[in-house]
Parts: sequence; C-alpha cells; structure tokens
Amino acid sequence: MRARLVQLAQTMVEERGGAGLNLSELAARAGISQANLSRYFEGREELMEAIADHWFKPMADIMEEVLSSDLPPRRKMYEFFARRFLVMRKKWEADPAKLQTYIEVGNENFEQIRSYIDLADHYLGEIIGEAMSDGFFAGLEVDETISLVNQMCMPYCALNTMTMFMERLSEDKLARIVDAVFDGLSAQDRGARAVTGLRAA
Repeated sequence: MRARLVQLAQTMVEERGGAGLNLSELAARAGISQANLSRYFEGREELMEAIADHWFKPMADIMEEVLSSDLPPRRKMYEFFARRFLVMRKKWEADPAKLQTYIEVGNENFEQIRSYIDLADHYLGEIIGEAMSDGFFAGLEVDETISLVNQMCMPYCALNTMTMFMERLSEDKLARIVDAVFDGLSAQDRGARAVTGLRAA
C-alpha cells in the first residue's frame, strides 16, 4: 500500500505540481480514510521524502554500482556523472515538462532531497580519495576537491543547470572535462592569479 500511495502522490504532483499534493485527496484516490493514510505517512513532509527517495533511487543505485566497480578513478568519475546524466536526459527527452515539474518540487522541498545531495558528495569523495592515493589532485583536501569538481561538472549533475543546457551537453564533452580535472587539478599556482591588473598590449 505504501508504494501505491507514493505512485498516486507522484501522479498528483505531475498533474498539479507540489502545491497540488493534498493528503485528503490522496486518501480519497487510494480509497482509504485519512486516518488510515496516517498509518503510512504522518504528514506531507514524510510523504515528500518518500517521493524523493523513489525518484532518486535509480541515481543512488548507479552511484553505488560505480563506486563498487574495479574501474580506475578517472573512469569511475566519468561513469559517476555520465550514467546519471543519461537517466536525466532520457526523462527530459520523454517529457521535459514533467521533469521540470519535479525539479520545481525539489527546489520547493530542498530539505527532503538534501540527503541525496549529501550522498552524492560522499560517493564523489570516495572516488577522489582513490584518485589521491594514485597521486592526483596534489595539495588539495578532499572537501575542496569535491567542491571544485562539482563546479566543473555542474551541468551534468545540477538539474536546474542541466535542463538549461541539455541540447549542448554530451558524453564526449563530459569525458573531456573529467580528463581536464585529472590532468590539471591541483593546489599548484600556475599563474592564473599572478597578474595583478590588466595591461595594455
């Protein structure tokens, strides 16, 4: 019954957005009383968490599969971003309006999806730690590297940005970004901030 309630709730979200998710209507659609509904979900917040868990589960499964593989860190990082990007691109190609609805619901209920973001950062940190053991990202701390990598790969993991640039994104471009990360990211000062002011030619 809990899984059916989540599916019905998702249908309501797709029809009217997050604001249209009404517990009394959900109970009516499920053919149960509101008191019976409270046996499964104490309130709207808990229901939104269940929807988020269901929606993000394929991405969590991908991350776990990539992390447990014996791929080298460079390839792991590529697969970590690429496989999730392909799932989102497929959703966007199938129904961009529906995907945008879920993005808006996520923005409105950020606390319910924060755990997924934290989980993604944790797994990315594991990949970065493996890479550091192989000599990459010299002089950087894991947390700083997570932040830098996320910023460079943002179009492939941040849904708001992804949908804005979807038609320009590709696996080949992502592969080049990941190669650039592994070939150049370190704490070494290579001169980008060395010039204190612009000089006329």
